[in-house]
Amino acid sequence: MDKYNVPLVFAVKHKDERIRMASRSGGIFTALSDYVLDRNGVVYGCILTDDLLAKHIRATSKEERDRMRGSKYIQSSLGNVFELVEDDLKANKQVLFSGTSCQVAGLQLFLGQEYSNLICVDIVCHGVPSPLIWVNYIKWQEERANSQIDNVDFRNKREFGWAAHVESLYMKNNSRVDSDVFKELFYGHDILRPCCHRCPYKSIMHPGNITIADYWGIQNAAPGFDDNKGVSLVLVNDELGNNMFNAVNDSLDYKECDIEKSLQPPLKAPFPFPDNRYQFWKDFYMQNFDYLAKKYTNFGFINKSKQFAIRLAHKLLRR
Repeated sequence: MDKYNVPLVFAVKHKDERIRMASRSGGIFTALSDYVLDRNGVVYGCILTDDLLAKHIRATSKEERDRMRGSKYIQSSLGNVFELVEDDLKANKQVLFSGTSCQVAGLQLFLGQEYSNLICVDIVCHGVPSPLIWVNYIKWQEERANSQIDNVDFRNKREFGWAAHVESLYMKNNSRVDSDVFKELFYGHDILRPCCHRCPYKSIMHPGNITIADYWGIQNAAPGFDDNKGVSLVLVNDELGNNMFNAVNDSLDYKECDIEKSLQPPLKAPFPFPDNRYQFWKDFYMQNFDYLAKKYTNFGFINKSKQFAIRLAHKLLRR
């Protein structure tokens, strides 16, 4: 299906606040996937497994789909998902596939043809970190806490608000560790895969019918729309995506926006190779993770002070 020359742009909040608070941004993924599941369709998306790895699964119920909510700042394993998608499409099931732009493009190449019963939703991606860093980070945090990690919330919106990016690690000894170490490594770009610095999808043009993201910059694009509980940026890229958006928008509060006011960095160009990438990886192989955290993030006293300030600001906002 031919793409629009310029996507339609919307700021979106789900009308059901419980759904929005259970989502990472504004709840648009739940609205789209509810529509498909309510028609006996199938949803494919990424979950965090019990061993804290990202994996794509097939869901035919809302309970299974709910595991897909929330951001995972690590690479997802696809396994045989493309084959399963093809089988469902040939069985005339309505299918929603969600993933990064490169995963959506990969699925489309695998299928080799368009299907009217397939809706692809791609996610604006900052970049994909090395799985090796994630595994070592988890091990480091478990050693520090003297407990295994039971679950991870990559951005704890409930405790710190949507605008903050604080990662919460829930330990099996019932403690919780709030951290921004992995986040700072991620945004430092040293841990991203080399191909991410040449990503062809760092623009307003995407392979999905609909593209979704956190709406960073919402204060400029739609003043007064943000309540720090999450807003989705939605790019409608073609007629199929537009039909899908129109089918679910009764469940949404939304506002059409100007694309020029919505251009967060991953919609402009790939991030350049960091100057100190070689040194970072040399340190990774020569030093322990504690050394990396102290050298490349605000881990330590500065980090604790920052977390205290975030918590204080969030409490004041609640009043």
